[in-house]
Amino acid sequence: MRICFYAPFKPLGHPNPSGDLIIATGLYDFLISRGHKVLIASKLRSRWIFLKPWLFPQIIKERISAASRISKFSPDLWLTYHCYYKAPDLLGPALCKTFNLPYYIFQGIYSTKQRRSLKGKLGFYLNRHGLLAADQLFSNRKVDLENLARIVPTDRLNYIKPGIFPEQFCFDLNARKKIREEWTAGSTPVILSAAMFRPDVKTRGLLWLMDALSRLAADNIPFKLVIAGDGSERETLVKSAEELLPGRVIFAGRINREAMYRFYSGGDLFAFPGIRESLGMVFLESQSCGLPVIAFDNGGIPEVVQQEITGLLTEPFSKNAFCSAVMQLLKNTKQRKTMGKSAAEHVRSNHDLHSNYLQFEKILLSHAEIS
Repeated sequence: MRICFYAPFKPLGHPNPSGDLIIATGLYDFLISRGHKVLIASKLRSRWIFLKPWLFPQIIKERISAASRISKFSPDLWLTYHCYYKAPDLLGPALCKTFNLPYYIFQGIYSTKQRRSLKGKLGFYLNRHGLLAADQLFSNRKVDLENLARIVPTDRLNYIKPGIFPEQFCFDLNARKKIREEWTAGSTPVILSAAMFRPDVKTRGLLWLMDALSRLAADNIPFKLVIAGDGSERETLVKSAEELLPGRVIFAGRINREAMYRFYSGGDLFAFPGIRESLGMVFLESQSCGLPVIAFDNGGIPEVVQQEITGLLTEPFSKNAFCSAVMQLLKNTKQRKTMGKSAAEHVRSNHDLHSNYLQFEKILLSHAEIS
């Protein structure tokens, strides 16, 4: 197939890493690997652009440019990745109508509460227009499908399990030995965490984690916390670590994704609250490397972590429950290893994008042929 690909929220190649960018890139790479011709239809970032009238000429200009590219490419369909009220697809619906193209959306999100927000109201209706125009919608979160079903017929909705390419995240014994030497961990249990240090729920989650773990430190429970990531809130996090967990926290810095398997291999468990986490790629990556997960029982986390089998999910913001879960796995080495083994198997059985995206491709091909 010849596919026009567009990511309005965060275009491919965007300098700021995130789970959304990882998924978009993985989807694009999969389609290429399957022999499809994929054109990046546009790199226009639509995030809040509809609230900036001085940028409207840019939208019109980009529609004209994209139309020219489409004419030369002669695509079979248009695929948009991730649109919602902050970043609606302002190109796909109109261009698909002009060129009579099937219009597909992967990870479209519908949230009615935004229509009551002065700031989000226009974005809500623009996004709703795109969702209603789509021939087929795909989602890797069940709650998003439930919300979409309020306005879209169920025969146009498809669930694709979230995942990763597991071969990129395998336990490496040699890497474990080397990196634990760098951390001077010895036999001390190592708790891992990872997030971008942004001034949002990511930083808030790390601050909450350190505050919770300070209870265990006060009881002289042995552990080290190693955090991967970087960003504008680094100073705030380092200062909190010095106050709450003196001598126990190592900031590993920003690690390229292709090297994250080394980081995960060095730990004994992975802990990150995941406040209102839509999915959290780190939970899949860490499990794939054989680590049990401790996180909040909220958002999309229960879709990728099996309670009591591959990890422990606790009531959000309950420090007692969270610390009890950490203590349970710190003390019970056998359970920790059993969960870690189950975690790696779980990812390969249920969240392998090689097989999950084949299902997506099959649906795409069948509907493209009908169209």
